[in-house]
Amino acid sequence: MKNFKKYYIVSAPPEDIYRALTTEITIRLWTGDEVEIDPREGGEFAMWDGAITGKFIELDPFKKIVQQWYFGEQDADSIVTIKLHEVNKGTSFELQHTNIPDDAYDDIVEGWNDTYMASLIEFYDED
Repeated sequence: MKNFKKYYIVSAPPEDIYRALTTEITIRLWTGDEVEIDPREGGEFAMWDGAITGKFIELDPFKKIVQQWYFGEQDADSIVTIKLHEVNKGTSFELQHTNIPDDAYDDIVEGWNDTYMASLIEFYDED
């Protein structure tokens, strides 16, 4: 199992970013894809044709989102923690993803950088 941590800057306030990660219509707008989401603790979600699936563990509006991502059978839960901090240019998006299966690590990191975050950053840079 491997861990990944990175900071990104998104050109929008934390409130907008939080909604973009927890509101079905907004997720559809920045991903360009269908999404299923139940934004409450214990609620499940699926994005990008089921490429990302999991459930919400903790929701602290406009500040923090903790999710468990499903990778099938594994000993430890794969946990994504997103912390949103207001900065001059918008939001510092602090990402920590723990217990990523070794064989999925490179694809997950590439997905975070080149798909997930790139899509979110581009969506708000167009405003």
